[in-house]
Amino acid sequence: MRTLALAAAALLASASTALAAPAAVSVAIGPELQEKAEKTYGVRDVTRLADDLRQDVERALAKSGAHQDARIELVLTDAKPNRPTFKQLSDTPGLSMQSFGVGGAAIEGRIVAADGAVTPVTYRWYETDIRQAWGDWVWSDAQVSFDRFARRLARNDTRLAQR
Repeated sequence: MRTLALAAAALLASASTALAAPAAVSVAIGPELQEKAEKTYGVRDVTRLADDLRQDVERALAKSGAHQDARIELVLTDAKPNRPTFKQLSDTPGLSMQSFGVGGAAIEGRIVAADGAVTPVTYRWYETDIRQAWGDWVWSDAQVSFDRFARRLARNDTRLAQR
């Protein structure tokens, strides 16, 4: 009985040390985008975008188990909507939700590993074909950019490293 208790305690101790914490993800809004948010897009929309980016990255990392015990510090440096935002619609009489264009987003940041190693990352994606944008909602292409970035980060894709 005592052997069984010791074996269980040893197993528990080894399991708890083997478990690593998921990466801590933070997303800030870059100064230029913050200015666009205040003047053009609306602060609420851009704040939600930053939250969406954080959630997408957290979800992808949790699924893959990549970058455990790391700190991922991201900055949303640019975002372009596919359709007018609520603020744009209220600021510009005659503007319609039927208006559309190509959008996307740019992200910069760094991964601070548990051992202190810092890896800078950058990613940007903007739709180039207007034919792909007509059925989209306000931030569709920005969301595509976030999803692609999150998947690459979860795969530890070396193309994210800043050049």
